[in-house]
Amino acid sequence: MKKLGFILVALMVMLASCGDSILKRVVTGEPILPVRETGDTTVVYLTDYLPSVDLQKISSVRVTDGYDSLVVTTDSLTLYGSAAQVGVLTVGDGSCEVDIAILPKLPVVQGLTTAGIADGRLQLTADTALVPLRFRCFVQNRLLPETVVEGGEDGAYAIDLASLPKQQGRSYLRVFACNDTVQLNDLLIPLENGVPVVDVSQLTRHDAHAQVLYSVLIDRFNNGNTSNDAPLNRADVDPRADYKGGDLKGITDKIADGFFDSLGVNTLWISPITQNPTDAWGQYHNPDTKFSGYHGYWPIYNTKIDDRMGTDAELRELLATAHQHQMNVILDYVANHMHINSPTLKAHPDWITDSILPDGRRNFELWDEQRLTTWFDKHIPTLDLEREDICEAMTDTALYWIENYDFDGYRHDACKHIPLNYWRMFTHKMKSRFPDRPLWMIGETYGSSELIASYVKTGMLNAQFDFNVYQTAIEVLGKQGESMKRVAKAIDEALANYGAHHTMGNISGNHDKTRFISLAGGAVDWDEDGKAAGWNRNIGVTADGNAERETVAFKKALLLEVLNLCIPGVPCIYQGDEYGQCGGNDPDNRRMMRFSGLSDNEQWLLKQTEQLVHQRRSSMPLLYGDYKLLYVSDDVLAFSRTYMGKSVIVALNNGPASVHLDLCGPQCDIEPYGFTIF
Repeated sequence: MKKLGFILVALMVMLASCGDSILKRVVTGEPILPVRETGDTTVVYLTDYLPSVDLQKISSVRVTDGYDSLVVTTDSLTLYGSAAQVGVLTVGDGSCEVDIAILPKLPVVQGLTTAGIADGRLQLTADTALVPLRFRCFVQNRLLPETVVEGGEDGAYAIDLASLPKQQGRSYLRVFACNDTVQLNDLLIPLENGVPVVDVSQLTRHDAHAQVLYSVLIDRFNNGNTSNDAPLNRADVDPRADYKGGDLKGITDKIADGFFDSLGVNTLWISPITQNPTDAWGQYHNPDTKFSGYHGYWPIYNTKIDDRMGTDAELRELLATAHQHQMNVILDYVANHMHINSPTLKAHPDWITDSILPDGRRNFELWDEQRLTTWFDKHIPTLDLEREDICEAMTDTALYWIENYDFDGYRHDACKHIPLNYWRMFTHKMKSRFPDRPLWMIGETYGSSELIASYVKTGMLNAQFDFNVYQTAIEVLGKQGESMKRVAKAIDEALANYGAHHTMGNISGNHDKTRFISLAGGAVDWDEDGKAAGWNRNIGVTADGNAERETVAFKKALLLEVLNLCIPGVPCIYQGDEYGQCGGNDPDNRRMMRFSGLSDNEQWLLKQTEQLVHQRRSSMPLLYGDYKLLYVSDDVLAFSRTYMGKSVIVALNNGPASVHLDLCGPQCDIEPYGFTIF
């Protein structure tokens, strides 16, 4: 194997020489997510890592440390072989170069952390069993000299802070390390003017790791303007599937009255606001009912605000009010399909995928078998986004909302049903047209970690919801006889697949899931159809009103919030979960939000959740700390988050008996279904 080397040039000298290079903005821009080896042959699409760059102007591509590179096309290369070293992919245009980390396909262990700052040096500590280590350090997207890391005796390393480039504003020091057999967790240290950030007061709403999301289903949240109420009031539409009156003005009112400030969240994910049909569609049996488009996922027009949601002025007021309260707003956007009566589809009937497969079967709800072509229902045809002309038109349409409104990003619906070329094109356009806007995007994909991760790249999505951690967590916390070892394993897998400092979404629930508290309390059985249960029973927390069982269910709901708010990632609360809203699945999980009249248990959970959110947002270790598993048994999970030598220890007890953990003295006496954070 031929090893391709490169000449390392000091970062500040290179920045000065970049001039008007097309790569200059990339060098100091957002950190590029690393390339991950997929095997002996790894194909790298440069657009996935350099989405805003005109690749026709790239003059050099090279790799280091054990790889051969072969340029296949103008936008991709292939890495042959694998290495027991963090490699570097360097891309240049003749006057400037960008460096991207290549992570080897080695087992990942959590064994490296920041130990603080002493004598002008950032102290690093590694498990002694793992040394000696080989390091690759980057500030933003430039590789630092290997000599930047000193030491190594007894697992103690140091980085001279004076050697770091003093980029103005926010930048990041990233540290990758491995030995011959394992890769260690990466380190992420936010910098302000080249100096490590050590206090949360230095963070802003644009620091993605400091986000706490809140999911708002607009029609079911708060009715702020009754003049736009327009329920269908049809005999063939059950009232539970009709409009309830929530709107944009209702969200603005709750921002203004301090609801979100009290809860502590700083990013709102609002459901789709595009115009939906004014009549009823779909069909459910037992009971027989059609549905209104109250949820927003059946777009008729992709660039028009639904009349029942509000007006242009009301949307602008919502965004301005949110930003005054230092909150982001991300928009839920539907790219996969449009309603069958959309004027766009009537004008372009060939823009949809075939609803009949070659073997004669109907191509409906074949989520995995035909994931890029299947229709979600008869009235919402899937767009054929593999066609470049359709992809061009629909990505431009999607960008309308940030071209014309001050949104802070997107939540993208049904990502796995949309081809990768759409995400590459969309992100390229977004970052090219709005290079100075800090736009953050999170997607929805149900599937394997590999499938989910395939969309999480600098040139596609920043993050996705981690449904694998969610599903494991709710089963272990909510069922009988499940082990917390499953949760520990799911967290480890997430850190290995997405990085130790990912921004994947850790959810309490969503509008497609049975409410967790009703599963934990036994009102809905784990093996039954949650939709049918919600339609045909009055779902509460428990099936029999047992007070003790209900109290335990609320404690388990709090444990889920503790987990989401303390592990790496971005926590996301589905509206009502903060107080334990009960319910089956759709539409019973979409009951109208309640702001008063809460029970004692609901008030308790709300208060506890508020305290947890504020605790997270005031703690650098919980935002940027390195995760380490301390103890796990069938009932107990304990871990630490450490940043700059300061640690937060979190321990959860999902068992019916009190436990004591020796790792933290009397503070680790944990009551049944309780926790400790200190």
